[in-house]
This record gives sequence, structure tokens and C-alpha cells, in this order.
Amino acid sequence: MKRIDEQRLEEDLAYRFGYLQEFIGFGPADVQAIREAIPYLAPRVGQIVEATYEKLLAYDATARHFLPRQHGYQGKLPEGLEDLSQNHAQIRFRKEHLQRYLMNLLGHSYNEKIAVYLDTVGKMHTPRAGNPQIDVPLVQMNALMGLLSDILWEHLAASGLEGEKLLRIGRAFNKLLWLQNDFITRHYAAQPLAAEAAGA
Repeated sequence: MKRIDEQRLEEDLAYRFGYLQEFIGFGPADVQAIREAIPYLAPRVGQIVEATYEKLLAYDATARHFLPRQHGYQGKLPEGLEDLSQNHAQIRFRKEHLQRYLMNLLGHSYNEKIAVYLDTVGKMHTPRAGNPQIDVPLVQMNALMGLLSDILWEHLAASGLEGEKLLRIGRAFNKLLWLQNDFITRHYAAQPLAAEAAGA
């Protein structure tokens, strides 16, 4: 039985990622599968982003989080939910972020730096980063990750991939999104993370 330092899981991002990676079984073959998906998914990233924001703007519980100023956005703010649309400047700004995120997943080096990146993505949806007014409830983050997983599968299946290759790539993304989901949920713990409490 392998011994795991559970306290270190809460303090050391690389250690946490390595443990999850090993436990879930996300390895070099999965990274290779993600690389193989680039010619199929990269041209579809814009469609994936549009479909994601169509759903996000269809519910007040998710759309309301686009009313406060997003970190880095300098343009005019929407006055209310009725002002939000796919073409609002702040929504276009957020869509560019999601597009970069998806392209990063396709092209990122899956080494110790990926843990920092996934953790930053998780943190930015809470008051711990960016605008302190942005505090997306965990239920909405889980909904988003489930939606992204389904949309990715839909586009993989529609891209011409089939059989064993489709399965390998789909499984690789499924594992990756679960890794991301952990680096989201860790920021919703009842108590401050030990690393942050220590000023890390």
C-alpha cells in the first residue's frame, strides 16, 4: 500500500497533481491522445466556446456572474441581465479567455507547471483572485465542467474520429477535466488552504 502525505496534498500543488494523476491514471498515453486531438478540436474551439456561452447565458444563476467587472476588462459594463448577449463586449472578453484556456489544454506541457495553471483557473472564479465580487458557487462550476465535458465529446464525435482513437482521446479529456475539477473545488474548502494561510 502506497503511503500518501495527506497534509502535503493541501500544501503542495505539484504533489497533489502527481497523486491525482497517478490515481486517476492520467499518463503519457493520455497526453499523446490530447496532442492527437489538436487537428480535430483546434478548428472547433470557437464553436465549443459559442455553445458553452449559449448555455451560460440561458440561466440567471450563471449569467449573473458576468455582470461585475471581469479581471482585466476595461470596457463598458452591462447594466443588467437583459444587457448580456453573446456580443456584449464583456462576454466577448470572457469568451476569448475560454478559447485560450481550451487551446492551453491542447498545447500545455503536462509537467509540474500544469498544476499551477489548473489551480489558477480554479482560483479565478472565487474572491481569492481577480475581482473579489466574483464568487461563482461551486454548483455552477460543477455545471460548467459537466457541460464542457459533454460539448467536447460531442465535437470529438462529430470531427471524424471513431473507434479506438475516439475512445482514447475522449478518455484522456475526461481524466483531464476531472483533474481540473479538483483544482476548482479545492478553493471552496470551508477553511483557508494551508498554503495560503502560510502566505504562499
